[in-house]
Amino acid sequence: MGKYLVIVESPTKARTIFGILGKEYEVVPSMGHIIDLPAKRISVDVDDGFTPHYRVIPGKKKILTELKKKAKGKDAVYLATDPDREGEAISWHIKEKLSGKGNAFYRVVFHEITEDALQEAFAHPGQINLHKVNAQTARRVLDRIVGYNLSPLLWKKIVRGLSAGRVQSVALKFIVEREKEIGKFVPTTTFGVEAQAYARDHSFPVVVEKFREEKAVFENEHDARECIEILTKEEFHLRGIEKRKQKRRPPPPFTTSSLQQEAYNKLRFSSQKTMMVAQRLYEGIELDGKHMGLITYMRTDSVRVAPKAKQEVSDFIAGSFGKEYLPEKPHKYKEKKGAQGAHEAIRPTRAARTPTEMQNILAGDEMRLYELIWNRFVASFMKETVIEYAKMRIASSSAECVADGRRTVFDGFTKVAGQSEDSLLPPLRKGDAVRLDEFTLKDHTTKPPPRFNDASLVKLLEEKGIGRPSTYAPTVYTLVKRNYVRREKGVFIPTDLGVKVSDLLVEHFPGVMDEGFTAAMEEKLDQVEEGELEWNSILEEFYPAFKEKIEEAKNNIKKEVQYAGKECPKCGAQLIIKWSRKGRFLSCEKYPQCKYAESITTGVKCPDCKEGELIERRNRRGQRFYGCSKFPECRFTSRTLPDDNDNQNTQDTDGPKQ
Repeated sequence: MGKYLVIVESPTKARTIFGILGKEYEVVPSMGHIIDLPAKRISVDVDDGFTPHYRVIPGKKKILTELKKKAKGKDAVYLATDPDREGEAISWHIKEKLSGKGNAFYRVVFHEITEDALQEAFAHPGQINLHKVNAQTARRVLDRIVGYNLSPLLWKKIVRGLSAGRVQSVALKFIVEREKEIGKFVPTTTFGVEAQAYARDHSFPVVVEKFREEKAVFENEHDARECIEILTKEEFHLRGIEKRKQKRRPPPPFTTSSLQQEAYNKLRFSSQKTMMVAQRLYEGIELDGKHMGLITYMRTDSVRVAPKAKQEVSDFIAGSFGKEYLPEKPHKYKEKKGAQGAHEAIRPTRAARTPTEMQNILAGDEMRLYELIWNRFVASFMKETVIEYAKMRIASSSAECVADGRRTVFDGFTKVAGQSEDSLLPPLRKGDAVRLDEFTLKDHTTKPPPRFNDASLVKLLEEKGIGRPSTYAPTVYTLVKRNYVRREKGVFIPTDLGVKVSDLLVEHFPGVMDEGFTAAMEEKLDQVEEGELEWNSILEEFYPAFKEKIEEAKNNIKKEVQYAGKECPKCGAQLIIKWSRKGRFLSCEKYPQCKYAESITTGVKCPDCKEGELIERRNRRGQRFYGCSKFPECRFTSRTLPDDNDNQNTQDTDGPKQ
């Protein structure tokens, strides 16, 4: 038994830290929070300074008993939970439950699980940061008050079991508003002209940029074809070549938001998957007989890098690529407003531990994410890429065409980050004759704004100041889990239920659903963490007006009865449209006396049996699919809704079974 007790959150983190600290330290996991607000009641005394009434989480009593037992007789108890508000709160609650046993309690904070970082942290232990604890308390109480007051209104209007939240509801509003924009969008089509140019035994593409001194964008096909007819009869020459060099600075190392965005764009990882894989890399593995973490803490909004890591990566770049790849001074990256400067960016714990070196140690998702993080970090300390852009202007009596090219003068950081291929223009001279042939018509139809995906939604939340690094992934996960949105081909589409919930909240609680309000709350929570604001003052300012809105909504919100225009085949009464957490369905108006119910059909004939209509269903994992209303006689299923006129059998044999 060790002389000292170290408490962390997870078993993996405990094993890694024990492997570094040695036998004098007993390292045990708390399995996350052991104290929280009870789930089935609000548990906040709004009349007594918004005092939260915490309880031991069901199922965690055994863990708490074990922690108390292990703390007995120890020279010191070190609280080594994560270096953020949640981690600080976990440590505080554990200390509160274990204190009074004669132990000395210390808080140790580190941003990477390595030998050097742990030795430094344990050599200089501190005390729990109560400002951080207060900020977490304020967030928890605020979200509990909002959720436990809004959710019952959704139950009253729609169906029991729905939830609303301060951050998730605003994120849902963004998705719903975008879907409405798409629905209202009216596309327009314009036409342009391209051609193939020939000169000095070279061939290259050109675009007609101007025609008769006007921009060569035509509103109809006839005008564009008239342009082509005229240009086929004209002679062209090279009017001139414009060249310019441009330096491209590398992007900063990853924060939580930028990592989630890049992991989606490059690897197609969801926000939740990115954080799960990053957690494993942070908690570490056994390498060369030692336990160590491979990346720094992955919940951060800072791009700061420790001086020691800066020197190490600079030495690595000079040794691996040459000193010419090092800038004269390391790049300075702007921190976002409110970023927690005590945190670091997400980076590998050792720059010299290259992806090539790790290929025999890591595999699959861990390897792919590690390589992404390593490339971004090393590139951020390398010299700018220098690119020469060239533009040829080729003219006739009535038109001007352009050909664009690019050449990498110095690859710089793209040697690690990867670069686009060069497109070189032929070596022509001013005045050279150029022959244009193979004119083609290119139509361009405007597209509606794109639906949100993991990357673009997280980016918007960060830009609007909504949520913090620890909240992005849980927010997205909750929207999908609650069936407010569904993922389809990587994008979020609001369900009928999600639209109804969002519209209801926007109508009755525009203040809470306003992104400005949510962002302002985040800033106030940051002020609490900095010790500039009392935590319960946020609630005292917010609650009176919110309570008034709640009382007003209770009187005004009534559940609508929407008749479907069909009779119940069981008793002859009218069928009405009802809601469940999975969406809409038809139910007999005499329920519960008559329990007849049926799914709402899509109006699309089954392409297999040609008799039934397709019905939207959900499998056990909550994934949407379409099945025939004649089931079990017809077992057609499809992940997508086929065209009603498509008579082909598009049965998805790998799809979910009804």
